[in-house]
Amino acid sequence: MNIVIISGSTRTGRLSHQATVELHRRMALQGISAEIIDLAEYNLPMLEDTASKHKNPPPLLATFAQKLDAADAMVFVSPEYHGSYSGALKNALDYVWKEFSKKPIGVVTATTGKFGGINASTQMQLLILSLGAFPMPYKLLVPDVDKAFDASGTLTNETTAKSFEKFISEFMWFAKAIVAPKKQNR
Repeated sequence: MNIVIISGSTRTGRLSHQATVELHRRMALQGISAEIIDLAEYNLPMLEDTASKHKNPPPLLATFAQKLDAADAMVFVSPEYHGSYSGALKNALDYVWKEFSKKPIGVVTATTGKFGGINASTQMQLLILSLGAFPMPYKLLVPDVDKAFDASGTLTNETTAKSFEKFISEFMWFAKAIVAPKKQNR
């Protein structure tokens, strides 16, 4: 299964990216292959037109769209900013459309507060529905992200570590339940 994890923050010193890296690392330990798409590396300008209609597409837009199109399942990772997901994630997703059709998508949010980005996670699930995809009901919320990892980026919070493991288990079940029948019908 081709899994893409989109790291949805482009800020310098972003803490939510640690959750992306940790998710990727834990998936790899379980033999699950996934690719991180780090929006900080794509430098997409504010949307002018979708990828399919863009006359002068930003560099890497075609690569971004191709990676999403090839994915069987995705995970969106975002910090919570003012009760919502990052503008960088929303801007990037607005460039593409068909690449999400009927795909399973998991949600991970991180905050320095105690609620782990619950508001952003709920809004991201609504966004996923609007994209024509399937949001996974179980979400990974990473509270106190500024304290959950040590200086080297190692997750030190045991409760959060268990949440990562449960999320991966739920995500793989959800993704397989949706992807397997789609592949059989091709």
